[in-house]
Parts: sequence; structure tokens; C-alpha cells
Amino acid sequence: MKDKVVIITGASSGIGEALAKRFASLGAKVVIAARNIEKLNKLADELHQDTKDVLPVKTDVSKEADCRNLINETVIKFGGIDVLINNAGISMRALFENTDLEVIRKLMDVNFWGTVYCTKFALPHLLKSKGSVAGVSSIAGYKGLPGRAGYSASKFAMQGFLEVLRIENMKKGLHVLIACPGFTASNIRNTALSADGSMQGESPRDEDKMMSAGEVAQHIVKAIQKRKDRLTLTSQGKLTVTLNKFFPKFMDKMVYNHMAKEPDSPFK
Repeated sequence: MKDKVVIITGASSGIGEALAKRFASLGAKVVIAARNIEKLNKLADELHQDTKDVLPVKTDVSKEADCRNLINETVIKFGGIDVLINNAGISMRALFENTDLEVIRKLMDVNFWGTVYCTKFALPHLLKSKGSVAGVSSIAGYKGLPGRAGYSASKFAMQGFLEVLRIENMKKGLHVLIACPGFTASNIRNTALSADGSMQGESPRDEDKMMSAGEVAQHIVKAIQKRKDRLTLTSQGKLTVTLNKFFPKFMDKMVYNHMAKEPDSPFK
């Protein structure tokens, strides 16, 4: 990864921040993107301990113009792109029947369209470098999670898009990774949207028992280095995906029962 140009969206916290630190430690030229420029600048200062080549770019991935600007700023600064990691994402927690449609729309705009926009504008440069596109998806992109209709829908859509991208470019040297962590200790649940679009606040899950963002980042970087097609993390996540292939109805009940155990679950 030394001197490779790596773009990471959603880099101000969680998995994105951990990825930025990991790539910087390997000597990559790191472009960090998020909506909060203050957090990005603080992270950039930290990354300068490992690499002098860091570019923070304020970016709202739900806006096409911001994504175009992110790619343009990267190419102007570093001359090309080797790796694009579509990591920016938001979640939700509410029954669909109670959820404002604007919440679903916002999740699709960030999780799905953000991936589409950034990939569209980066693709010519990635094809030139025979580089990598990665999407940080979720087990929710394989199995619908009750109370997360918009989140699962956006991740299913992301995975379908990236799969098509891989097949269309399989003879052009483009690497496409679909990375699916299980439940990860990050702030995505704290910032998850409730039925009316307000932030959930406290996480309903025990973050201490989850895989850390740093561990997830390490696995993703290795998968990119090895140019793997898919990465599924945690034993629970792998078991869910495997059993769902053969026993989907059984897994419907299992997922329902598991998610219903959350504190203040919207369903019982």
C-alpha cells in the first residue's frame, strides 16, 4: 500500500477513522472524507505522524456535487486513485409502519447513492490504475433485519450495485470488494435515526462485546491487499449468511427473536 492513493468516506469516526490510520501506517497517501471538517482536520494531524500525504475533504456523500469534488480534489493533489472505500453510512431503528418515508430516503441517499456517486466519478481513474473499489456493507445486506428496513434495503442495493460493477469490469483489472462486518463497536447506532428522523442517542446493544473498528479495518485492508471479492466478519455474521442460504424461514424466526431482545426494541 505504500504510496497508493486511498480515498475513505465516512472517515471522521469508527471504521473509517480506523481504516485511515491503518493505511497511513502502511505509507499510503490518504484522502479522508466526511461532513465534519473539524474532525477530519484533527484526524489529519494524527495521520501526519505516519505519512505526510493526507488530504481532508469536507464531503456529504448524499450530494452528487460533493462526491465529484472529492474525486477532483484527490486527482489534483495526487494525480490518480488506487483505492476507493465507500464507508460512509447511517442506520435506523424503527418499525417500517411507523417510519417517516424521509428516513428511508435519507438512508438510501447516504448508503446507496453515496456509493454510486463516488464510484461513478472515481471509476475512470480506478480503471487506469487497475485499482480497488470497496463497499463497507453489512450482514444486513444479506439478511433483512427487523426494525432496520431502510438500512437493510440500502445495503442490499449497495451489494447488488457492487456485484454488477465487478462483473462488468472483470476483464479490465478492476478489483471490487464487498465487506460485511457483523455488529461492530462504532457510533453508527448512536447516530441511527428513529421513526421521525431524530437521532437515537444511546446504543441499544452492548458495544463492549462487539468486534472493534480497528479489528474490522485490519481485515478490510488485508482483503484489499489480497483482492478478495467478499469479506464476511464475526462468527455470528458468517453463520447468519450461511444458514440463510439453506434455511431462510428458520432464520427469519431466529433474527426476529435475536433483535427483539434489544433494550426498548420496537417489536416483541
